[in-house]
Amino acid sequence: MKVIFATTNPAKIKKYAEKLKENNIDVLTIKNLGINLKPEETGKNAIENAYIKAKAYYDKTKITTIGMDNNLYIEELPKEKQPGTHVRRVNGKELNDDEMLEYYCNLVKEYGGKLTAKWVYGMVIYDGKEPKEYSWSKSYFYFVDKPCEKRNPGYPLDSMSIMPECNKYFVDLTEEDRNKNKENYKEDDVINFIVNNCRKQE
Repeated sequence: MKVIFATTNPAKIKKYAEKLKENNIDVLTIKNLGINLKPEETGKNAIENAYIKAKAYYDKTKITTIGMDNNLYIEELPKEKQPGTHVRRVNGKELNDDEMLEYYCNLVKEYGGKLTAKWVYGMVIYDGKEPKEYSWSKSYFYFVDKPCEKRNPGYPLDSMSIMPECNKYFVDLTEEDRNKNKENYKEDDVINFIVNNCRKQE
């Protein structure tokens, strides 16, 4: 079976494509299909934005599409400063990895050098019928204003995010670290959601 992953982020595609391939699901990318479409993400939360993206690409291709989005919540920030679904978009501008890292490091510095944060995710599978929705969140972690040198392309904030359980930057986490903190990592559940719902559509 073939599905479209409605993102231009190569890190996200790689993260899921390999595991889905093991389940006989081939991930098609927007870039490979040559689709020139950028849906306006006007949703109030991750699920709404994921649906907007999934429906837009399905309507264009008639191929089952997976949309995904995320919200960033930072505990110490007032409501008007919360990134929410606009993690990369600041003052109307879409930030690249370096700009994003610089912006959030400066923000953390403004609040004393350390902030408590949490990611909330939403995913929607759409095939022209009833959309299938799935949401999950990760445990709280820390943002610090001094990023490590290592970078994870597509995930710049991993270089300034620290998991409190092992006091390591996200970008330095090993498979062993992840296994010790399974409640923070829901990838297997997400893969199962995709596989189970795509199989129902075959």
